Amino acid sequence: MADKEAGGSDTGSRETAPTSAYSSPARSLGDTGITPLSPSHIVNDTDSSVSEQQVFLVVVAIDFGTTSSGYAYSFTKEPECIHVMRRWEGGDPGVSNQKTPTTILLTPERKFHSFGYAARDFYHDLDPNEAKQWLYLEKFKMKLHTTGDLTMDTDLTAANGKKVKALEIFAYALQYFKEQALKELSDQAGSEFENSDVRWVITVPAIWKQPAKQFMRQAAYQAGLASPENSEQLIIALEPEAASIYCRKLRLHQMIELSGKAAVNGYSASDTVGAGFAQGDKYVVVDSGGGTVDLTVHQIRLPEGHLKELYKATGGPYGSLGVDYEFEKLLCKIFGEDFIEQFKIKRPAAWVDLMIAFESRKRAAAPDRTNPLNITLPFSFIDYYKKFRGHSVEHALRKSNVDFVKWSSQGMLRMSPDAMNALFKPTIDSIIEHLRDLFQKPEVSTVKFLFLVGGFAEAPLLQQAVQAAFGDKCRIIIPQDVGLTILKGAVLFGLDPAVIKVRRSPLTYGVGVLNRYVEGKHPPEKLLVKDGTRWCTDVFDKFISADQSVALGELVKRSYTPAKPSQLVIVINIYSAEHDSVSFITDPGVKKCGTLRLDLTGTSGTAVPTRREIQTLMQFGDTEIKATAIDIATSKSVKVGIDFLNY
Repeated sequence: MADKEAGGSDTGSRETAPTSAYSSPARSLGDTGITPLSPSHIVNDTDSSVSEQQVFLVVVAIDFGTTSSGYAYSFTKEPECIHVMRRWEGGDPGVSNQKTPTTILLTPERKFHSFGYAARDFYHDLDPNEAKQWLYLEKFKMKLHTTGDLTMDTDLTAANGKKVKALEIFAYALQYFKEQALKELSDQAGSEFENSDVRWVITVPAIWKQPAKQFMRQAAYQAGLASPENSEQLIIALEPEAASIYCRKLRLHQMIELSGKAAVNGYSASDTVGAGFAQGDKYVVVDSGGGTVDLTVHQIRLPEGHLKELYKATGGPYGSLGVDYEFEKLLCKIFGEDFIEQFKIKRPAAWVDLMIAFESRKRAAAPDRTNPLNITLPFSFIDYYKKFRGHSVEHALRKSNVDFVKWSSQGMLRMSPDAMNALFKPTIDSIIEHLRDLFQKPEVSTVKFLFLVGGFAEAPLLQQAVQAAFGDKCRIIIPQDVGLTILKGAVLFGLDPAVIKVRRSPLTYGVGVLNRYVEGKHPPEKLLVKDGTRWCTDVFDKFISADQSVALGELVKRSYTPAKPSQLVIVINIYSAEHDSVSFITDPGVKKCGTLRLDLTGTSGTAVPTRREIQTLMQFGDTEIKATAIDIATSKSVKVGIDFLNY
């Protein structure tokens, strides 16, 4: 063992340290510096100084959604009372909720102008030629999920086709919520509320990879919610986990049960589902939002109501955006892709109007609907089409042979319910198929409840499909304020992050090390002879396996040694894979995904021991991967950065 670690660490650090041109170490994730993690996360805590935990007066959670966003808060003195943000100005007909559209408007000089309904209305009122200069962005959160090689420099494209830095846009949006929330808190308290009084929680999909989570944290630092030195002030919460925490506290009158069978099961209305939960009950949370669908499987442990994850989070890009995309495909089929592309660029504000009109009709879709749905086409659509094609919109519809969509004399697209349902079908089919796969897993076969949450869970078509496919397997439950479930759960999580005791690692993580070469066991091409000793290179030293259970606060320990006593930085590459049968870092499916950086400046005393041992402690049981390190000789903390974004 010592051989492996000494050998592995020696060469590992020698190869990478000098060449790694690193940006500021403080930028990296989970860089807790010397500040300890909160006591609840420390296993056998012996160090008394650790317990001086920061006290926050209030927890504010931001649900930064693909299509809509919002915040909610709770004062730590009265945690039972969750306040959802004030009603927003603006709002759409037929869309009532306390969240605001995730839309942002920048001036032609690229300065923040407005967010939400205000951004949309202002953009709408601009003269078309002027609108082309302004940068309007919507539904941009999905970019963090779909970008394979996300960096701090990833771009987003505004409605007018211009590019902007994603980090800047996310930071602007978070800063906007920060200002709104602090203003509302100050008004409520009657005195100025400081940012330092607030513990912030930001929600992200559970299926997001580590770089996307780190990106969100970075944007929050830029927006001033927290700082790398005070990283504990910000918690990243996983959306379905937040929903799960909220659902287990629900009372029966706060739920709608889709199956009529024995709805109340003999509990009075004041009971919580928790009362309906027996010890060890398992349930699935299906969080269907605008961009993604996230599936999480939890088991409840009474009496505390702690939660344990039974299977790694799964899901995919099957949010309600898929329905918008199908509508766009339908328009392309009728009016031509060339026209739609041009129209989006030339009349960006009118395109936004058209999609808003579609949104409110989309919400009117239902399985039993018989009368058609009318979608108003903006005047500039009709006008621009005539200029572009030389014939009318009505003519295009007549010759398009798209059944179910007609032109009405009031200047509207008239869609039959079947046509609308067809737009939902691909997305809903993907969700059902994903759930079917999940229910095949042995860990999931005995699930008792299925909670349908998130904005898309309001869609009757999705509710019906889930009920039809799984109603005989488990009880399907929808919280009444389904669009706010994640927001409220995220506040509860911020008040008690230790409620989820066991998670599953989504990936296998490890590093490359040298092992003693064993004839017949190791491939000859991996042989390295160094100072007369035979080593096997590229051996994958596994920290944790995909889908492995890992408890909160559980530590993975490794020791690393600098190659030379004078070396001030050790940089170790971290590799990941989706499966767990990995022997070498060169195996198929193994990717370099980040770096672990140990900063040895300022830790050595006057007498530097000839062979220093740096013990690294990594945590995989939290919503983000975290690391700390200690210089064994001096027992001093070593600054450590674990980075999945800038490696």
